[in-house]
Amino acid sequence: MADNRFALFFIRIRLEDRQWRRFDTAMTPTHVKPPAILAPAGNKDSFLAALAAGADAVYCGLKRFSARMAAQNFTFEQLAALTDLAHKRGARVFVTVNTLITDSEINETAKLIHILNRSVHPDAIIIQDLSLAKIARDIGFKGELILSTLANVSFPAALDLLPKSLNVNGVVIPRELSIDEVKKMAGACPDGLKLEIFVHGALCYGISGRCYWSSYLGGKSGLRGRCVQPCRRVYSQNDHRFRGFSCQDLSLDVLAKVLLKIPQIQTWKIEGRKKGPHYVYYTVSAYKTLRDHGSDPKAKKEAMGLLDRSLGRERTHYLFLPQRPQNPIPKDGQTASGLLIGNIQGGVKKPYLVPREDLFHGDVLRIGYEDEEWHAIFKIQRHIPKRGKYNTNLKTKTVPPKGTPVFLVDRREKTLKEVILRLEKEVLEKNISDKILNKNFQIRIPVKNIRQHPIIEINVHRIPPKKAQAKQTGIWLSDKMSPSSMKTNHYDIWWWLPPVIWPDEEDNWKSRINAISKKYPQNFVLNAPWQIAFFKNPKNVTLWAGPFCNAGNALTVSKLAALGFNGVIVSPELGASDIMDLPKQSPLPLGIVISGNWPLCIARTLNEQMETDTPFISPRGEQAWVTKYESNYWIYPNWMIDLKGQKRKLEKAGYGLFIHLNEPVPGKIKLKKRPGLWNWSIGLS
Repeated sequence: MADNRFALFFIRIRLEDRQWRRFDTAMTPTHVKPPAILAPAGNKDSFLAALAAGADAVYCGLKRFSARMAAQNFTFEQLAALTDLAHKRGARVFVTVNTLITDSEINETAKLIHILNRSVHPDAIIIQDLSLAKIARDIGFKGELILSTLANVSFPAALDLLPKSLNVNGVVIPRELSIDEVKKMAGACPDGLKLEIFVHGALCYGISGRCYWSSYLGGKSGLRGRCVQPCRRVYSQNDHRFRGFSCQDLSLDVLAKVLLKIPQIQTWKIEGRKKGPHYVYYTVSAYKTLRDHGSDPKAKKEAMGLLDRSLGRERTHYLFLPQRPQNPIPKDGQTASGLLIGNIQGGVKKPYLVPREDLFHGDVLRIGYEDEEWHAIFKIQRHIPKRGKYNTNLKTKTVPPKGTPVFLVDRREKTLKEVILRLEKEVLEKNISDKILNKNFQIRIPVKNIRQHPIIEINVHRIPPKKAQAKQTGIWLSDKMSPSSMKTNHYDIWWWLPPVIWPDEEDNWKSRINAISKKYPQNFVLNAPWQIAFFKNPKNVTLWAGPFCNAGNALTVSKLAALGFNGVIVSPELGASDIMDLPKQSPLPLGIVISGNWPLCIARTLNEQMETDTPFISPRGEQAWVTKYESNYWIYPNWMIDLKGQKRKLEKAGYGLFIHLNEPVPGKIKLKKRPGLWNWSIGLS
């Protein structure tokens, strides 16, 4: 038989679907519309596989401004043709333009959205940067605007701002939320706003929008879709080597049924724009089955079988069940994607594989991990029977040692290939007129008369200094500090809010902020734009958008001004040209972090084997440490940002607020003297 067990799952689900047409009303109230299954597509075959599986919507990116630039992605013509096919089959198409945008890219991004609007006609655009909300609506886009999970809308009070201030229709909530926190978000969701939730796919270690690891080590920004995944590498601590930050895949699987009773959750989203059509088809089929027939034991078993064969990583429910949270970082560190098919055997000269099941022509195998010298990806050219012998004949620099795991990462079983080919014949070639393609844009920034401020330098501390070095001092507001006990008459305080606030923490933050705001004039630095929801009637309060707001262009600054901010501390990820150009059009005073400890990332979990406040070492000898502040873990490298030598240039360019971040450094950590320019010289890619 030329097929295999994978195809049998495929065939069975198609046949039994005829018996499962009626939505299972016992699982959810009859007035609640079932959530849409939103499938990923990083290439044409994956897009067609999503349609074949019956996805309600497909999300995908273009060659530019997509948060998955490592995916193949689409040209305008390709996407226009596929969107037409999707619409004919009753499926919607969401296009991701969810990256941080710089001033120099504003007009190019406007042109991209214009072409999308006039030729592709997507049903929704997923955005991260606030500037794109204004651009899309000004251009005339009538579809939905969805705020990406990278925007880090993490607490309920934030939701009320979105439809009013940004004119967005939906938001993707963080993967880190428990079901109780999801319900709190849903309870605060205003009319006209829908929530999307990830039900399956890869987990980043860092909280979305709060990871700078890849960027800090070489300019490849996760906020720009270019992350090189340093969290997947092997690290060492106390002579123990392990993959200390590499996560399993999120999978709500059977637990997803509880979401059916939350009407605000209108989309189940599957991660995986870098995955192949096999993964897309199997995961979409599984969650469609769980959604529509999850109370049927036979259907539930079938769905779990599909997920087992989807070629993803080992799965975790993560924090979804608050009474039974799961650490997504396994102790053995085995988090490679794909199905483990066997291990390398034999000697160094003739390594071979004995597969645990049949392999077929076109199957894609991966040997080892990407950071290993013998790592390789290759296709099988002929049928290899279960427990047969396959000589690898690899042309790698280093031969994989005995015991190296081998994973099946993609396959094109005959049945799925046939379905994709049939759909491909329905794709009609599209041409886009030169009039649409050649239209240029010149976006005007609504510049205000900026009130000139004296140059201010602020040192930001976790613990209030006994003696301030300057009249203005910054302090991270936390639950371990009583503001009323501080002698504030010695200096003016700039209170810094954290980059992430979770639903269960919202009331405490409201109380702290109100207690401070009522006493005397205050300055606050908010590290998510949505934290302005805590300041309903700000009197005698100055509000600055902090560096974690990831502001990179003047149009975003104008949106922050419209929200009520008095100034903006720009993203420290930017390169020199972007930093120097921003003040020319900014409608608000600007600040910048010029020195101090900047985190590689912020996370909500920690490997059980990892010690806090103790150095760990990267494969390249870089040292870092983890420390906990309130409910989150912050990872710091042992070298600091240092743009102090650029201060005169920055003053001349128009910056008036200069920030020094002073973190307590554990005694075991030795700070290393490095240039500390981050992306100043190399630019943000």
